[in-house]
This record gives sequence, C-alpha cells and structure tokens, in this order.
Amino acid sequence: MDKYSDSPGITTPYKVKVDVGDLKIGMYVCELDRPWLDSPFLFQGFMLATQAEIEAVQKVCEYVYIDAYRTKIPETTRTRRMPGSSSISWHANPPEKSRSIEEEIEHAEHTHGQATRLVKTFMDEIRYGRGVDIQLARETVSECVDSIYRNPDAMLLLTQLKNRDEYTSQHSMNVCIFSIVLGRYLGMPVRDLRNLGLSGLMHDMGKMKVPLEVLNKPGRLTDEEMNLVKAHTTHGRDILMSARGIYPGAIDVAYEHHENLDGSGYPSGLTAARLMPFTRIVAVVDTYDAVTSDRVYQSGRTHMDAITILNAECGRRLDTELTGKFIECLGIYPAGSLVEMSNEEVALVIEANPRQKLKPKVIMLLDPDKNPQPHRIVDLAKLDLDHCGQPYRIKTMLKNGTYNVDIRQYHERGLLHNTFHRN
Repeated sequence: MDKYSDSPGITTPYKVKVDVGDLKIGMYVCELDRPWLDSPFLFQGFMLATQAEIEAVQKVCEYVYIDAYRTKIPETTRTRRMPGSSSISWHANPPEKSRSIEEEIEHAEHTHGQATRLVKTFMDEIRYGRGVDIQLARETVSECVDSIYRNPDAMLLLTQLKNRDEYTSQHSMNVCIFSIVLGRYLGMPVRDLRNLGLSGLMHDMGKMKVPLEVLNKPGRLTDEEMNLVKAHTTHGRDILMSARGIYPGAIDVAYEHHENLDGSGYPSGLTAARLMPFTRIVAVVDTYDAVTSDRVYQSGRTHMDAITILNAECGRRLDTELTGKFIECLGIYPAGSLVEMSNEEVALVIEANPRQKLKPKVIMLLDPDKNPQPHRIVDLAKLDLDHCGQPYRIKTMLKNGTYNVDIRQYHERGLLHNTFHRN
C-alpha cells in the first residue's frame, strides 16, 4: 500500500476523489469531505450496496474519496466513466471551428509563448526546490483550451516548433496541447478539457528531480540510471501532492502515465482496470510526441511512422480506442506537417480539412528546384493550380529538416506570421 494512502484529503493511485454525482454501487467510500462525526454514517468506511445509500451520501457530501482496490463495480453498472475522471463521449461530434487558422494564429502564438515560458519557469522552480503556482497554470491552460476549441490547427502547428535542447519543456507543452485536442475531438466539456490540459502540462514535472547528466545522456542508460529516470513518476506525484489547488487527477496522471494496460509498466505495474481515462489519454499523446521529436539519443519520426508505432502498442501499452481516436482526429496531414507536392514544390500544412482529408490548407515554401519561393497560402480543396496549370496534390510527407526546412526557424524569422497576415 502506498505510504500516502491514509493521508486525509489526498488523492493517490489507491484513494480517488469522486463527486457524489458520479457514485456507483460497488464503490468503497473510505473518506468524506467532512469529519465522520459530522455525518450520519455509523462506520468510517463502507461499500455502497444500494441506490439509497448513494442518495444518503449525496445528501450530506459534495465529494468523497473511494478506495480503488476495495471498489467492486458490477459489470452491469460499468460505463466508460471511471472513478476519478469525467465522462468521455467517445462518439460525440467535435465542435465546428469558429475561426480560420488565419484568424486564430496570432492569439495561439501569444498563448503558446506564455505557456512555454511558464513551463520553463515551473521546471526551474522545481529544480531549485520551490513549488509551482497552480492557479497561474490553470489560467494558462484555460487560454490554451479556448484557442484549441476555436481552431485546434493553430496550436497543433505550434507543436512543431521543436528544439532538441529544450525537449523536456516543449514536450510538456505539446502533451498539454495534444491532450486537449483529443479531448475536444471526443466531445469533452470545457471544464474537463481544462483539467485534462493541466494534467498533460504537469505530467513530467518529476523529471526535474532526475540528474541532468542522466536526462541528457546520448548513449544507453545503465540500470541504475534507468531507475533514476523511472523515479520521475514518483517525484512528479510528490511535487503535485504538495501543490495548493492542484486538480487531483493530475497527480494520478503524473504517477501513472508510464503504466501499461498489460501491467508491464512502472512504477506500480498497474493493469488496464486501474488506469483512468485521463492517464490513458496522456499515455497515447506522450508516446506520439516523444516518437516525433528529436532527442539526444534519437531522431524524430514522421507522423506516419508514429502512427505505425502507436498501432503496434495498442492493447499492450496503449488504449486501442483512444489511440484510434487520436489518429483519427489528427488526420493524414496534421497541421505542422512538411510535405512535398506532386510538382516537387515543398509546403507546410497549416490547417487540416476534416471533410477532404487529402486536401489541407498549406503554405508553399520551396519551388520545384528546392529554392525558397514567395510564401503563399494554398487551399488544396479549392483546386488551386501550380505554375504548369495542374491541380496541387500532396505526393509525400517529409521529416522536418528535409531540404534544410526547419519550421522553428521559419517561425522565429517571422516568415509564417508575415504570410498569414499578408494573405
């Protein structure tokens, strides 16, 4: 049993905070939101056996804590809603975009810049033994949710502004963005998107307790070094448990995001039945961003390569349905993809087309001879023609850096910003 499991008011992998509206028969109530003596219940800890008992708790409390190990929910009452998480509408239609990429990009850039700086500040604070401002994190994540809700492609484009030397902070930001994008696609309400985004943003904060020479080691880690890296989940849990105002589910995500469905993960070897939806979501997007990023010991893969890797991990490590939904919501050519056209020009995808997935909106970067050309936005769904009078078509996806095209450098030089405002 975890050493924190009996601490009052603390959510752990074994004790989970649940709103009374989410209670179900079979849940074991181990703690109330008030002293037991202030309640009508005779026993300090009991299993909910009837609907009447659930209603009795609802009359007294706003939330309770359940013991996940002693909870036994009958199969007939189980739904996709799990203790400690919000309902996920798997088949809900995502909201329509309310802004075009051209309208949203400036706000997204501002929000992304603020959030990235905040993550770096948090990591510095943790490294020096100080705490983090959760209220400031909530406000920043809320801005990210608002932008992604209006048009997810703007933030998705900004996930490609990667720098190998800043992987840890950028990865936390990207996991936040990808988590919100997937949650939006699943039809989650804004409140849940904010909690999910916060969980993604904070999931790797424990890495600040891992020695930098281990985190940044380019070669194979020794067993001792690997154990130091694995400890980041426990460090992350402890850091967030001490943070005032933290969303309890974020603690679970920090602690469990390296657990696998088949029980082969760490730190506790939990199996699928013990893993909450937010943890499963973060596990999927965490893997995707790690695979597609340049790191000290590996080069990033393309979107298509990452899809192959995700699919191979379904059922063993990753939730099959959530992985499928994530792949579906990103599409074939997600925003930020570098592509080569049928006429040999090179372009950057800036906005996916959910109705015509092979025809996104792109910015033309290089001419057929791979020389820089005047940047212009082309909507492939509108059958724009190339210089030979032929319709533009995407031939293949390229890895960032191909033909010396670095998306981050384009952004830092203001070329993308100027293109959006010129068109």
